[in-house]
Amino acid sequence: MQELAKGANAALAALSESVDSVVVGLNWTSPTGEGDADISVLLLNSDGKVRSDADFYFYNNPVAPDGSVQLLGKTPTGDGSQDRIGFDLTAIPAEVTRIVVAASRYEGAHFGELENLRLTLADGVGTELVGFTITDTGPMSAFIFGELYRRDGAWKFRAVGQGYGSGLAGLATDFGVDIDDAAEEEAPAPVEQAPEETVRAQVPAPRPAEAAKAPARPRTAKKKVTLPKAPRRSLADNDSWREARLFPVSALKSDRDREARATSVLLSVMAQIPEFGRRLTAAFGAPAGRMETFTEVALPYGDTPRRPDGVIRVERAGKLWTALVETKTNGNALRGEQVQAYMDIAARRGYEAVITLTNDVELEGSPLVDVKIDGRRKHKVALRHLSWAEVAHQAQMLIQHEGVNDAAHAWLLRELLHYLQHENSGCHGFQNMGAAWVPVRNGIDDETLCQGDPRALEVVESWERLVRQVCLRLGGELGHKVLPVQRSRRGTDPAARRVLLADQLCADGRLGAELRIEGTPGVLALTADLRTGRLRTSIEIPAPTQGYPLSWAKRLIRRLAEAPADLHVETLVEGGAGPRSTLERLRPEPGNMLPTTNTPVTGFRLSLLKTMGSTRGNAESSFIRSVDEAVHRFHRSVVACLE
Repeated sequence: MQELAKGANAALAALSESVDSVVVGLNWTSPTGEGDADISVLLLNSDGKVRSDADFYFYNNPVAPDGSVQLLGKTPTGDGSQDRIGFDLTAIPAEVTRIVVAASRYEGAHFGELENLRLTLADGVGTELVGFTITDTGPMSAFIFGELYRRDGAWKFRAVGQGYGSGLAGLATDFGVDIDDAAEEEAPAPVEQAPEETVRAQVPAPRPAEAAKAPARPRTAKKKVTLPKAPRRSLADNDSWREARLFPVSALKSDRDREARATSVLLSVMAQIPEFGRRLTAAFGAPAGRMETFTEVALPYGDTPRRPDGVIRVERAGKLWTALVETKTNGNALRGEQVQAYMDIAARRGYEAVITLTNDVELEGSPLVDVKIDGRRKHKVALRHLSWAEVAHQAQMLIQHEGVNDAAHAWLLRELLHYLQHENSGCHGFQNMGAAWVPVRNGIDDETLCQGDPRALEVVESWERLVRQVCLRLGGELGHKVLPVQRSRRGTDPAARRVLLADQLCADGRLGAELRIEGTPGVLALTADLRTGRLRTSIEIPAPTQGYPLSWAKRLIRRLAEAPADLHVETLVEGGAGPRSTLERLRPEPGNMLPTTNTPVTGFRLSLLKTMGSTRGNAESSFIRSVDEAVHRFHRSVVACLE
């Protein structure tokens, strides 16, 4: 990877042969675990201005109709998160000469509060070509990281690093975008479950005055997420009647049946709903184009043909992008020899990727399966992974929060989500803490677990996978970004960080995590104490900057009117611990939560305790189930009161 200094440039064609589509990633970390930024893209002509407001892509306009630009969203990294943009450079209009890649913060925040600002650019097979680290941010609320530009018919990248104190609106205005932040925004109507022909018949033809109306100017204020309507009243005589499903699960008896059915169901829906298929493949370097999917395809390999579970093929401008798919359900593990064979087949046939799809969650620096590609193969094949939890998350985000334009597509996604969430499908996500879980718990109980024990490291990795899955499920329900916070020293690689966490587990018997929920004050902290068998969920709220402590206490108790009575409330003071009690005792006298001295109050910590499950698997008493329930209960009954 070529590292660029500020102002330097690089020709993409000189770095890779696969630059028809590229993915730009913007990375940053927050020392406090709070605050975030949002990416934006502007397509400019030779005058340095957008051709129209439609050339401005940001959170309210994330995808270009021609597929040339797509904001892919945030993904967690070892110490923060990465926001990514996919570009199909073959689809960029000829009159566009520059593509500006920027990011912005909101609500008075600026980039000087973030650390490790960095841009990376990867080619179509996922190989990182260019890196650019920004160190001089200052109090700027918007920042241009870099730009792609044409020179003599070829694409180049320039590291810019220019800040804007006027925020996203000011940055966009400078490039010719007509911003209207004062306009009222209408919430999108939920899609009704009706046939496509009926939906079309209900849409009246536009009147001449409406057809001539100028398009609305883009708003830099974020759109509000609306929840779907309550389900319609059932016409069944009683609860014993079961609704007919498009994807039945009652006949699934073996793991092979589950894998074949799950693969066919998912790939068929991906091909029928472009925005859903694009969500799952864009991050793998697939172009935006016509998608077709296949199952049980026989491919030659030595004396015995191999049959991958599925094949995804995308056509764009006469070019084909192909990925082989290997699927596992019910917690079955991938086999290295099998994946290796598919990688070799893909390399020989010029395919771009092999995608594994299992209940497991992949971690940075901890691959699910070790695969070595034959170095004699010139074609680079990307090995990528999806979890069933990620698939369900993307379907849930579309049908419950962002919506789709076609009623039939909405119904298909609902059927897919019902199938994935059914206990017979085998697509339940991460559901087993592994073979090391029971020995580690026993070692903590009898104080025989020593630092350096490899089983502790296995438990830490399983814990991190569980936390990432909890984030996906909670984010899908809320319609907000939920990301794990990784607090570690700058430059610490994920493997070294997990070793430190394993040593801490051996020393104090605790597993800890923090979740950052978009739009929520503070960070949700989760602690599993394996010695006491209890889970603690908590959040710290900073004290207001104005008013009196007694007013703060009364206001907090009023906001927690619907919270559980056993909620622990602890007052945070400078230089030590403050009073603590339960919400039940504080409701009659909120003043009891204040220190008797004049020690300044810095905030409040709210906590709930829960007995955690003891088993490692997916039984009713499992640890995984209890963690998921604890986080969801705390958000629903406590955090939601503070929003």
